[in-house]
Amino acid sequence: MLQETYKPNYIAVEGVIGVGKTSFSGMLAERLSAELLNEEVFENPFLVDFYRNRKRYAFQCQLFFLLSRFQQQQQLMVRDLFAQRIVADYLFAKDAVFASINLSERELALYDRIAPILSRDIPRPDLAIYLQASTPVLMQRIRKRNFTFEKPIDPDYVDMLNKAYDYYFFNYSETPLLVVKTDDIDFVNNAVHFDDLIEQIGKPIAGKKYYVPVGDLALQ
Repeated sequence: MLQETYKPNYIAVEGVIGVGKTSFSGMLAERLSAELLNEEVFENPFLVDFYRNRKRYAFQCQLFFLLSRFQQQQQLMVRDLFAQRIVADYLFAKDAVFASINLSERELALYDRIAPILSRDIPRPDLAIYLQASTPVLMQRIRKRNFTFEKPIDPDYVDMLNKAYDYYFFNYSETPLLVVKTDDIDFVNNAVHFDDLIEQIGKPIAGKKYYVPVGDLALQ
């Protein structure tokens, strides 16, 4: 459990597609008896088309996610974040990572006029968690979960996204940040691995902390 003296009320979990952030967010919310705020991925009507033709549908897909996340964050602002714990499976500020990769120069220029206006009053989490994994591991997890709309995803795109995420969070300083390397652990199916992460989250973090668990060998 989290230490009694350290209870972040608003935790945002991030990571590249396939890393397991949605699964981890759900498990974390349940463990902490917190409300879960899920990104509306499957509600995006442009997502399937995007993975089939990223260049053509990137802007529509990006704009839907931006507005959807904004509406969710607006709802958070009318709540008492100090009275209710919340775990979100995304960080609003990270939206710009996808935009920088997928949008054309003209589309990005328009996006850069819209996004700052929407993000002006967005609440910041007390703690951000970045689940990190190598591109081969991400591809393995993507194939394993076998979502139909993800079948066209190619390793080059995931690798490009992975490098962009790493760069973003290497330079991230808006909130306390816990970076967890997940290549050698399975927090979904191994309770010991999950409990180990909960223990790390329960330790106060000032600035940025990197945690590299080494799986079962370190936990025996």
